Amino acid sequence: MSETFHIISDGSCDLPKELVKEKNITVVPFYVSFDEEHYFKENVEIGIRDFYQMMVDKKGVYPKSSMPSIQDYEEAFRPFAEAGTPVICICITTKFSGSMQSALNAKELILEKHPQAQITVIDATINTVLQGQYVLEAVELRDHGVSYQETITRLEEIKSTGRIFFTVGNMEYLKHGGRIGKVAALAGGALDIRPIITLKQGEIFPSGIDRGRKRTLKKVMNLLLDYLQKSSLGADCYSIAVGYGYDIEEGAAFRDQALTTLQSKGYAIEQIPVYQIGATIGVHTGPYPLGFGIIEKGIHV
Repeated sequence: MSETFHIISDGSCDLPKELVKEKNITVVPFYVSFDEEHYFKENVEIGIRDFYQMMVDKKGVYPKSSMPSIQDYEEAFRPFAEAGTPVICICITTKFSGSMQSALNAKELILEKHPQAQITVIDATINTVLQGQYVLEAVELRDHGVSYQETITRLEEIKSTGRIFFTVGNMEYLKHGGRIGKVAALAGGALDIRPIITLKQGEIFPSGIDRGRKRTLKKVMNLLLDYLQKSSLGADCYSIAVGYGYDIEEGAAFRDQALTTLQSKGYAIEQIPVYQIGATIGVHTGPYPLGFGIIEKGIHV
């Protein structure tokens, strides 16, 4: 089947490889390093499971991620430019990475050789599993026959509805990456206090603190419920997913509990996918991030 346009995303979208293949998406990977010397392409040269295993095994070692290069994007864009297929490229929030700038620079290089090429680069203003949901909404629009320009317009309309509500195992990685204030990190280290965090419009915001995993996860659940209750749209107008780090069993159990809670509140939600959070964000959160991504659907059925 020939595409009307093609969807590309950087590796921050954290979509499973099988799903990427099934939905005909091109992913331009980030790089990850444990020694700041050797960098490996995520999901190509190092698997996500192996990345988390190394974090768990090497406590006190803080890996780093590196954005895709201009050349990486140029190689991704070129076949579609040559084939005359328009491209929508979705990039992680510019507040977290220069990935979008690499894509824009690559676009300029492609246009020099292929001036007729259509490449639209979108700042998702979000990341990780939520970015993946956003990319899948782009796929839905494409596969429902929505035009290139209409899809771009709709994607720009819905991105501000995106939220991540999550918590982490401890504050160490956030502290090391400079993502939270030192005072909060100090308190967290002393009292086993863990943060509840909201990501919206490209930035992270503190949404509370508590002790223990059960209590913080309950607050994460309450943030999702509060979001749905305040919305003028029904829950069926949203894409909801669970993102987890190292522990898939915990992620699945959290999803099951969330479904039970949502259904008990009268929300007719039958399923919530569970996706593994990748290295791009995992280097900042540590091995045990867990929470929800929610965004308005591109098409309301």
